[in-house]
Amino acid sequence: METGNASTPQQCRHRWLGWLLKYAIPVVISFGLCWLLFTGVDFGDMVGIIRGECNFWWIALALSISVLSHILRAVRWGMQLRALGIDTPMFPLILSIFGTYSVNLVFPRLGEVWRTGYIAHRQGAQFATVFGSMVADRLADMFTALVITVFTFILAAGTFTQYVAGNAATYAHGEQQPQPLAGYVSSPLLWIALAACVVLVWWFFAHKTSNPAMLKAKAAVRELWAGFAAIFTMPGKGLWLLLTVGIWGCYFVQMLVVFQAFGFTAEVASHDGVTAVLVTFVLSSIAMGVPSNGGIGPWQWAVIFALGIYGVDRVHAGAFANVVLGTQTLLLIFLGIFTFASIALMRRKARSTQNINNLKK
Repeated sequence: METGNASTPQQCRHRWLGWLLKYAIPVVISFGLCWLLFTGVDFGDMVGIIRGECNFWWIALALSISVLSHILRAVRWGMQLRALGIDTPMFPLILSIFGTYSVNLVFPRLGEVWRTGYIAHRQGAQFATVFGSMVADRLADMFTALVITVFTFILAAGTFTQYVAGNAATYAHGEQQPQPLAGYVSSPLLWIALAACVVLVWWFFAHKTSNPAMLKAKAAVRELWAGFAAIFTMPGKGLWLLLTVGIWGCYFVQMLVVFQAFGFTAEVASHDGVTAVLVTFVLSSIAMGVPSNGGIGPWQWAVIFALGIYGVDRVHAGAFANVVLGTQTLLLIFLGIFTFASIALMRRKARSTQNINNLKK
């Protein structure tokens, strides 16, 4: 009896654990945060705010800008692929980006694997090569987000300090007991912990070891860095950087536009300036890093917190966050249907053309 393909109990447990980490836990996080989001909130009041105060024309404009950002991302990725000798037509690249976000709604982080497989199969390229370009694409976004985040925290330092000092508090035994977060920031334990993390990272790369797991982890990190660094040696770096600015510019303008959809957020933007929009944008972008289905749950929490800094109550902030993310989710569902229908039609057309050519032979 052949047992070469049989899975051991340990392998089965690892597969189940991997499945839970990739798919089940993000779903639990999304549902859990959404449940907390609506706990203690009058849903009828929220719906009333949306019906009575939301100008959906601004939402529609924001969604159009969102589509433009996807197209710019496709153009940028196409440049990276061409640098690797993979010349992909623009329409399939756009479909790959549309499909990525749609797949991530159902299976978080699997969208990137799907778009890699789609382009690799379509162009007859190595999966690992295409995957490397995708990783470089995402690392570039992480670096850009980090730069914007640092800039925002410097720009809004006064606002954060005022909010932390005056409003941050925890509840104990049913009584509000002020515990300024500034105390945690100034605590030497925090800075000691950060220094320890830096030392740990340095030790990880400097320490010589024969442990297979550590060697594999080191190799993976070095490969990721190599993929990222390749961006700076490819042709057309200036255009690539311009597209990066365009993509993130679209993201920010999108937030700026949706602030005009409600009177209370438009007032915040008018009173506190572009800084309020930038703070909301940055906090919501950070929230997208939390494993969840399309940011559902963490994104609303981040936006509600950001608007709370500027005096918007939870019900109004929740109405704003749910409308913006809800319409964005509907757009991604539509783009997903369009993507997979288009791919199916293109494959059907390709098969028909091949059959006709075979008959001619």
